[in-house]
Amino acid sequence: MKKPIAIVVVLVLLSLLGWRVYVKARAHAAGAAGPGAGRGQAVPIEVGPVSTGLIRDVAFFTGSLRPRSEFTVAPKVSGRLEQLLVNIGDRVSRGQVVAVLDDDEYVLEVEQSRAELEVAEANLIQTESALAIGRREYERVQALREKGIASESDLDAAEANFQARTAAARVAAAQVAQRRAALQSAQVRQSYTQIAVDWEDGADERLVGERFVDEGALLRANDPIVSILDLNTLTAALHVIERDYTKVQPGQEVMVTTDAFPEETFSGRVVRVAPLLRETSRQARVEVELPNPQGLLKPGMFVRASIEFGRVENATTVPSSALARRDGRFGVFQTDESGRTVRFVPVVQGTLDGDRQQILEPALTGTVVILGHHLLEDGSAVTVVTDADESGAGERAAS
Repeated sequence: MKKPIAIVVVLVLLSLLGWRVYVKARAHAAGAAGPGAGRGQAVPIEVGPVSTGLIRDVAFFTGSLRPRSEFTVAPKVSGRLEQLLVNIGDRVSRGQVVAVLDDDEYVLEVEQSRAELEVAEANLIQTESALAIGRREYERVQALREKGIASESDLDAAEANFQARTAAARVAAAQVAQRRAALQSAQVRQSYTQIAVDWEDGADERLVGERFVDEGALLRANDPIVSILDLNTLTAALHVIERDYTKVQPGQEVMVTTDAFPEETFSGRVVRVAPLLRETSRQARVEVELPNPQGLLKPGMFVRASIEFGRVENATTVPSSALARRDGRFGVFQTDESGRTVRFVPVVQGTLDGDRQQILEPALTGTVVILGHHLLEDGSAVTVVTDADESGAGERAAS
């Protein structure tokens, strides 16, 4: 019994397929003569309903994710990398030391600068002592000159000696300041061998994204060591075409999906809209910020984004496949009361929502042609093909 039933099922399916092929063959045969060839004979068509309901103006975009903040950690001085204290994926905090350079040379610089400072300070003490002696000698000769005991030349010599010692003291004081600054500079350079990370805004913790060197490597100033990422908030870079550009505004909600989490939908908001479109692509860059508290999203992921620009309640819609173009105007074909001929109705289109097209004017009711309208003109004869017709044809073929 099972075998005959299976045969009947196969025959029914083949009959349905044959009927569809027959309908399409007739359509192609009539199409060879172009639209309007069906005036003499009825053109097989299918119809769909004119419906009323909610319709949304939604645009879809693609893009990729990147961190909201990313920077590279690099040394300010050259040296051999003695320790690398973090690796890819590690969490780091503000002010944390992530790498250490060999500081032997910088320690010696500090000691040398400190010794030079001590020498300069000793020289300053010596010159200040000599200055004090020179001042007293000058004052003594000046007093003797007033009494007529010392000569004018003695006074001039004492004054010149005092001025020379004053200048020497100033030079010694400047040398002390110079050596003190050199010591501070050497100490700063030594501190640069402890390489720490710091940032102003965002979370207190971030992640190590990449590692560029290994311990023992000889580094120059500004050679990259690791990169630090802020993944608590990601930025999706989208590219918007000219048609949608004027609709995109900062603050709009954006729904985002990824291939990595197909069942998850992430919500973000538009934060920046580029003030120009690129001439090569006619697209503008739009940046969307996505909170990422669970850390599911990662930089570099491909994303699909949708932005709802608006919605209309009780909108009149037709299947988008019903639209046809005749004499430079868009419209739909509707059958007359008899269902045997069609008339072309020009329409004003509104929002396209998936496979439903909003019709602003005129007020439509009933059904519209959704298959076969490429063969029609106003007044063409038609035959409406329904699912019941196809089922009946299949049953007749099976019997």
